[in-house]
Amino acid sequence: MSVKPTSSQQGKTAVVTGGAGFVPSHLIERLLHDGLKVIALDNFVTGHPRNLAHLEGNENFRFIEHDVSLPFDVEGPVDYVFHMASPASPIDYVKIPIETLKAGSYASHNALDLALAKGATYLVASTSEVYGDPEIHPQPETYWGNVNSIGVRSCYDEAKRYAEAATMAYHRAHGLDTKIVRIFNTYGPRMRLDDGRVVPAFIGQALRGEPMTLFGDGSQTRSFCYVSDLVEGIWRLARSETHEPVNCGNPHEMTIRQFAEEIARHFGLELNVVEQPLPPDDPKVRKPDITRAKAVLDWQPVVPFDEGIAKTIEYFRGFVGSTSH
Repeated sequence: MSVKPTSSQQGKTAVVTGGAGFVPSHLIERLLHDGLKVIALDNFVTGHPRNLAHLEGNENFRFIEHDVSLPFDVEGPVDYVFHMASPASPIDYVKIPIETLKAGSYASHNALDLALAKGATYLVASTSEVYGDPEIHPQPETYWGNVNSIGVRSCYDEAKRYAEAATMAYHRAHGLDTKIVRIFNTYGPRMRLDDGRVVPAFIGQALRGEPMTLFGDGSQTRSFCYVSDLVEGIWRLARSETHEPVNCGNPHEMTIRQFAEEIARHFGLELNVVEQPLPPDDPKVRKPDITRAKAVLDWQPVVPFDEGIAKTIEYFRGFVGSTSH
């Protein structure tokens, strides 16, 4: 295991782009808990101020409202740059494809330039979508993917693939200490109820007493990782010595129909679904091979699905009927 001890992080400074988003807001909490000072940037295109509201008044936290696809700088020393800013759901990146492309390209260079100027460790949040509709299952980091470069999802898939390429270019050309985390399906509190991903979609429909929408026959698979597990993996990766991409996700795979059945069970409901056509380029399977994460980070998910989904449902009960979260 090549993870440096957390105690050595006391008083260090981290910059987190997209800080008001779902996963970044949880990462910020973890960093603050471990004694770091955190500077977060976001322009609220997909993030929400409420995700950071509880940190107001924390002397170790500072927020800057800014579009990181435009150049930016921060004062003082920086030890870590976490580039987390990007639309991350099909509804978002189909609606705002240009912004999505900029998050992976211009914003990546701006975040990389900051890390280079500060001599900081740089970590980019990549995605399992770099594997596209995979022909290898489960997906190891050595798989190069099966991506439609001009499809409706390409603005996200290719932006993340470019972000990975830029990260490795800075590592090779400048010796920058870089990390790449490939994030698989993650769920938990602070997801947006209307973001189009299956977890908030099914929970919202169940809370409103509506049928759950299945795309296709529901036989496509996903692997769901609770957000605290993901954050632990990201933080371990940031403190590791590896520069290779690392999958972070839960290898417990289920079909979308099975997931609908689980949500119905948690609500004590009979399963009621409506089938819609499968969107173009929708991956048929998704399951991480986490062999590298186990070996390099001594990491694997620990939160049981029943526990994680119960916490997520409880969070969403406060947003039934909302279209702004």
